[in-house]
Amino acid sequence: MAGTTQAGTTVAEVLAELAALEDPRAREVNERHGDDHGVNLGKLRALAKRLKTQQELARGLWETGDTAARLLALLICRPKAFERDELDAMMHEARTPKVHDWLVNYVVKKNPHAEELRLAWSADPDPVVASAGWALTTERVAKKPEGLDLEGLLDVIEAEMKDAPDRLQWAMNHCLARIGIEHAEHRARAIDIGERLQVLKDYPTSPGCTSPFAPVWITEMVRRGSA
Repeated sequence: MAGTTQAGTTVAEVLAELAALEDPRAREVNERHGDDHGVNLGKLRALAKRLKTQQELARGLWETGDTAARLLALLICRPKAFERDELDAMMHEARTPKVHDWLVNYVVKKNPHAEELRLAWSADPDPVVASAGWALTTERVAKKPEGLDLEGLLDVIEAEMKDAPDRLQWAMNHCLARIGIEHAEHRARAIDIGERLQVLKDYPTSPGCTSPFAPVWITEMVRRGSA
């Protein structure tokens, strides 16, 4: 995998470029969010734009296990080219929050196996993997709710969100809010669940931003006419 790609760029050359972009201040900020790399994301995106789409290079970069290299891989890959089992393995390997988020949002959501993976991951015993399943479910709640059991989802959220690990709890809460925002017939129950569970009620929110506390989030987005 470290050989020359069709476009003439090697994994080793890209790793050298990433090493040159390493910034201790960026690393300090990123590590506060659980991401162990020191590359400014704007510079990472600029590098990806120059490299353009290179699927085999992306695979090689992912295999290094380096966080910055994996983020770059997710920017230059061809999302529809991955097989189901390949994406499943990648998700189980994606331990830092940014890699996890980009893998879900930039790759899996665009892949033809997304629905199959949504179902598998939602039932995964690993809470980080399960959170990816919930993120894909939230996407369906908003864009393609046909066939989803929204009452059933609310039942699971009501029973499990309060005691779920942080990443899983965040994803379930996002799904709760999205159900309340998008589906008026379930709005009162979604708000009631949020009020009773009090999940993220005291989450620090910057001025001008909407609180992730579901009752506030739902009410504000509906007020803005997002429903």
